[in-house]
Amino acid sequence: MKIFKFFEYAYLVAVVFFLYQAYVEYGQEGGKSVLFLIFAGVALFMFFFKRKFRKKFTQNRNE
Repeated sequence: MKIFKFFEYAYLVAVVFFLYQAYVEYGQEGGKSVLFLIFAGVALFMFFFKRKFRKKFTQNRNE
Protein backbone atom coordinates (compact mmCIF):
# COMPACT_ATOMS: atom_id res chain seq x y z
CA MET A 1 0.00 0.00 0.00
CA LYS A 2 2.88 2.38 0.62
CA ILE A 3 3.90 2.17 -3.03
CA PHE A 4 0.49 3.56 -4.04
CA LYS A 5 0.98 6.57 -1.77
CA PHE A 6 4.44 7.12 -3.26
CA PHE A 7 3.04 7.30 -6.76
CA GLU A 8 0.28 9.66 -5.65
CA TYR A 9 2.82 12.15 -4.38
CA ALA A 10 5.02 11.59 -7.42
CA TYR A 11 2.19 13.12 -9.44
CA LEU A 12 2.33 16.21 -7.21
CA VAL A 13 6.07 16.46 -7.85
CA ALA A 14 5.30 16.25 -11.57
CA VAL A 15 2.75 19.08 -11.20
CA VAL A 16 5.35 21.32 -9.57
CA PHE A 17 7.90 20.44 -12.26
CA PHE A 18 5.51 21.13 -15.12
CA LEU A 19 4.39 24.42 -13.61
CA TYR A 20 8.02 25.48 -13.22
CA GLN A 21 8.77 24.51 -16.82
CA ALA A 22 5.72 26.44 -18.02
CA TYR A 23 6.93 29.51 -16.13
CA VAL A 24 10.41 29.22 -17.63
CA GLU A 25 9.13 28.63 -21.17
CA TYR A 26 6.55 31.42 -21.01
CA GLY A 27 9.25 34.06 -21.19
CA GLN A 28 10.87 32.40 -24.22
CA GLU A 29 8.10 30.82 -26.26
CA GLY A 30 4.43 31.01 -25.39
CA GLY A 31 3.49 27.86 -27.32
CA LYS A 32 5.42 25.36 -25.24
CA SER A 33 4.21 26.78 -21.97
CA VAL A 34 0.63 25.79 -22.79
CA LEU A 35 1.72 22.19 -23.27
CA PHE A 36 3.38 22.14 -19.84
CA LEU A 37 0.24 23.62 -18.28
CA ILE A 38 -1.82 20.85 -19.84
CA PHE A 39 0.58 18.23 -18.47
CA ALA A 40 0.35 19.83 -15.03
CA GLY A 41 -3.45 19.69 -15.19
CA VAL A 42 -3.42 16.03 -16.20
CA ALA A 43 -0.95 15.16 -13.43
CA LEU A 44 -3.11 16.99 -10.87
CA PHE A 45 -6.16 15.09 -12.08
CA MET A 46 -4.25 11.82 -11.81
CA PHE A 47 -3.23 12.64 -8.23
CA PHE A 48 -6.85 13.04 -7.12
CA PHE A 49 -8.01 10.06 -9.19
CA LYS A 50 -5.35 7.75 -7.76
CA ARG A 51 -6.03 8.99 -4.22
CA LYS A 52 -9.74 8.28 -4.53
CA PHE A 53 -9.05 4.88 -6.06
CA ARG A 54 -6.58 3.96 -3.28
CA LYS A 55 -9.00 4.99 -0.53
CA LYS A 56 -11.79 2.98 -2.14
CA PHE A 57 -9.47 0.00 -2.53
CA THR A 58 -8.34 0.05 1.11
CA GLN A 59 -11.93 0.48 2.31
CA ASN A 60 -13.08 -2.54 0.29
CA ARG A 61 -10.10 -4.53 1.48
CA ASN A 62 -10.89 -3.84 5.14
CA GLU A 63 -14.53 -4.91 4.82
